[in-house]
Amino acid sequence: MKVLWEESGWEALGPRAGRVRLPVWDCTAGLVVGDHGALIIDPGSSLGEGARLRAEAGRLLAPLGTDRCVTHLAFTHPHFDHVFGAAVFTGAEAFGAVGLEALFVRERDELLADAVRHGLAPGEAAEAADVLVRPHHQVASERTLDLGGVEVLLANVGPGHTAHDLAVLVPGDPGTVFCGDLVEESGEPQAGPDAVPSHWPAALDRLLELGGEDALYVPGHGAVVDARFVRSQRDGLAARFGVS
Repeated sequence: MKVLWEESGWEALGPRAGRVRLPVWDCTAGLVVGDHGALIIDPGSSLGEGARLRAEAGRLLAPLGTDRCVTHLAFTHPHFDHVFGAAVFTGAEAFGAVGLEALFVRERDELLADAVRHGLAPGEAAEAADVLVRPHHQVASERTLDLGGVEVLLANVGPGHTAHDLAVLVPGDPGTVFCGDLVEESGEPQAGPDAVPSHWPAALDRLLELGGEDALYVPGHGAVVDARFVRSQRDGLAARFGVS
């Protein structure tokens, strides 16, 4: 299997995994391609952005077979810029950390308001919030997705950046860990009102256990980093919040 990542403007992370940095908020969206399934990680900040990702995924998958499409979604955490594009992926099974479904119901209006505060047009924000996809499957510990030829590990590694942080490990040589906003490269990690600072360093320890020293670590915002960067950010957060 050969996916033409670069020809579609995506960054290759291995033969089966790639990612793209989306405009405005510099969010990462990932794609993992199996023999009979494909996983999108964080489907964008609006229905328009989700539609862009769906179209680009379609172009990447088309050479592999006429019936190929995105079959699975994974939410790394419940912030609008990582979840509001999900509804355009009709028929895809959605996965998130345990508790995410209830949060999407309970905090729907706050998600909408947060999107508008950060610059998403009110109409676009309301449209996305109205059709927000709730996870069909909630991960309490770990879950493996068999996409055919690649088994992707979903791991509930939080709390940290939020109370519902999910990491995605794609095996390979090296492996790839999609970290969500537990790791940020293009700016200092953001600790909003839903962060759990006392547990954040431990969540990064868990990421390092999953990926190991040689893995590629994909932050929610910014360039791909290595284990040394993650460890340094872990120590900085521990000092910042006064935890070990």
